Amino acid sequence: MARALLISNPAAARNSPAALDGVLRELHAAGWNTEPVSTTGPGDARLLAERGVRDGVEIVAVFGGDGTTMQAAAALVGTDVALGVIPGGTGNLLAGNLRVPGNPVRAARALARGSARRFDLGRVDRPGSVEYFAVACGAGYDARVMAATPAALKRRWGMAAYVATTLRLIGNIRSASHRIVIDGVRYDAHAAMVLVANCGEVIPPLIRLRPGILPDDGLLDVVVMRADNFSQSVRAVWDLLRVAPGLPGEGTWLGYARGRQISVESDPIEPVQLDGEPGGETPFTVTVVPGAIRIVVPARG
Repeated sequence: MARALLISNPAAARNSPAALDGVLRELHAAGWNTEPVSTTGPGDARLLAERGVRDGVEIVAVFGGDGTTMQAAAALVGTDVALGVIPGGTGNLLAGNLRVPGNPVRAARALARGSARRFDLGRVDRPGSVEYFAVACGAGYDARVMAATPAALKRRWGMAAYVATTLRLIGNIRSASHRIVIDGVRYDAHAAMVLVANCGEVIPPLIRLRPGILPDDGLLDVVVMRADNFSQSVRAVWDLLRVAPGLPGEGTWLGYARGRQISVESDPIEPVQLDGEPGGETPFTVTVVPGAIRIVVPARG
């Protein structure tokens, strides 16, 4: 019988008492000994997960969005306690990359039947704190879109709220000067967005950055987009779908590189997002942590 802690975020877009009851019924039916707890404010998920580790649970399951999930994940890094993901937020990017069902009850069923695998995480060191991301962190346009999308619209429209904000802001898109250092090699780029990816899909399963971006290869992938107006943004997306190689020069709109440690500086300062959550501003340095965490993935077939 698996012993689990279920952390629920009542403020998450897809969370409700009925949904939570359904998740608990599914886990109990699978024979899990599950203790449900709820967050009441920022940082609670990490504290609750830390308590679960001290109490000796085997699995910390999170019913919430990517922000709540990664708070809990930070407490599990370097331990054998597995992370279970039950999507309850707006984007649910990690759940999508793992192919966890979007319906919470079906996700709980998949969790109960799944198995744990080791995954890499990206680590961002801040003064006085350490943060992690599982899917991607980004500076520039993507961070502006996520910060400018109202919570009420996210709860009502889900991912469509981000699409609406993208279209609303795209006329103001501008590139900034960036200095990107990848494993000691410096690149200068004029970019509207610099994305550091651990997983390959930014909108699972519809938009994949490029083949070969894997969350267990010990590497992070850097995606740089250059655009200063609407038409250039369209061309950058076209390059994205065509999988353009290399970092962008004068004749390209999108480019790639990869490494284990990536530092990003910009002029002017740009906002940063971590798995869709506010992550401060540039400059920042990201380091891959190979095999940082065990995550339960659905069984195949």
